[in-house]
Amino acid sequence: MLPIKVPPLGESIVEATVSRWLKKEGDAVAAGDTLVDLETDKITVEVPALKPGVLAKRSKAEGEVVHVDDVLGELDETAVPATVGAAATGASAPAPAPAAPARASSPPPPPPQGESTKSSPAARKIADERGIDIASVAGTGRGGVVSKPDVLAAPTQQRPAVTRQPLGNGATPGERETREKMSTRRKRIAENLLQSQHATAHLTTFNEIDMSAINALREKYKEKVEKEHGVKLTFMPFFVRAACQALKQFPMVNAQIDGDTIIYKHYVNMGIAVASDQGLVVPNIKDADRKGTIELSADISEVAKRARDGKLTMEDLTGGTFTITNGGVFGSLVSTPIINYPQVGILGLHKTQDRPIAVNGEVKIRSMMYIALSYDHRIVDGQQAVLFLVRIKELVEDPAAMLIE
Repeated sequence: MLPIKVPPLGESIVEATVSRWLKKEGDAVAAGDTLVDLETDKITVEVPALKPGVLAKRSKAEGEVVHVDDVLGELDETAVPATVGAAATGASAPAPAPAAPARASSPPPPPPQGESTKSSPAARKIADERGIDIASVAGTGRGGVVSKPDVLAAPTQQRPAVTRQPLGNGATPGERETREKMSTRRKRIAENLLQSQHATAHLTTFNEIDMSAINALREKYKEKVEKEHGVKLTFMPFFVRAACQALKQFPMVNAQIDGDTIIYKHYVNMGIAVASDQGLVVPNIKDADRKGTIELSADISEVAKRARDGKLTMEDLTGGTFTITNGGVFGSLVSTPIINYPQVGILGLHKTQDRPIAVNGEVKIRSMMYIALSYDHRIVDGQQAVLFLVRIKELVEDPAAMLIE
C-alpha cells in the first residue's frame, strides 16, 4: 500500500481541511489524477496520485482538519483495475456458448457525473454544490475544459437551490435558522482580521478625488489598449502607479515592524484584495513599482482571474508590502479598511459618484471618489498619512504628473 499524505502546504501554513474527495474507494486511478482537494486558509491544494493503482482506503473524511504529512488514505499500486482484469480474462478464456437473445436490451448505465468531461476542480466543486450536471456545461477553456466561470454562467434552471445543513437536532431545512461550520479559510481570515486590530494602532484618514481626468484618459485610450494589448484599462493600474510613487516619497507607509526594529522595503509588492467564493484573498503584484500601466493592467487582470478560479499559488500570496482594496465595485461609498497585517498601510477605494463641488468659485458636477488610508500609528504619523493620501489625490487628478518620475 502506498500512503497518500498531505503535501507541504506553503509558508506558515500547517493545517488544511479535506474539501472534497474526487475518487471513491475502489476507483482505478492513473498517475497524476487528482484524488482529493485540500482547502487551506489561502489556496486550494490538489493531491495527485503519485503512481497508478486503485484507491484502497480513504482515511480522512470531507470536512476533517489535517496537517502536513498526515495520511489521507492508501493507494494499492499492485491492484489491477476491475475493467482491465475483466478484459484480460475475456481474452484468455474460451468463448462461451451464445446465449439466447434477450427480449429487450437495457441501456448501459450512464458514466459517473463529470468523469467523461474535462473540468477544473473548482468547476466540479461549484457544480456539485449547485446540483449542476457538469457534463451539460459547455467548456470554454483550452481543449474544451469546463472552468468555474462556465459553471457559474450555466442556465438558472440547472441551479436548484442548495439545501443547507439543518441544525443537527432533527429540524427540517425550512427552519428559521441553520448552522454551518466555518471553513479553514474563513477561520483564518477571522483570526488575521482580529490580529490586525489587536496588534496595530489602527487609524484611518480620508480624502476625495476628482476622477474627471482619469475618466477622460480611459475613454480616450481604453479601446486602443484593449485592441493592441488585449487588456481592459481599469482605474486600478492608475491607483497602483500613484501609490507606488507616493510610497517612495513616504517609505514609512511601505515599512514593517519586527519587534523593536523597523524594516524599510525599497520595493513595492502591491497587494490587490480580491473577493472570491472561498473568501477574501490578497494576491500581490511583485515589483509593481517597476512596471508601467499596461503591464500592471495585465498582471492585475491575470492574478484576479486566478484568485476567482482558485488557482493562486503561495508565491502570489506572500511577500506583499502594501495593499489596495476596492469596495467601490460593490457600491461602497465610504469604509475603513483593515490593515493586512504585518503591513502597516492599506488604501481603500470606493464608488465613483457624480456630486456637486466648488471649482474656482463655481458649483460644478464632477465624478468624485472617496479614498481612505488605514495605517499603523505606531510607525506612521498622522501627518505622513495625510500627506501620503494628498499625494495620491494629486497624481490621480493630474495623471501626467505620474510620467515625471
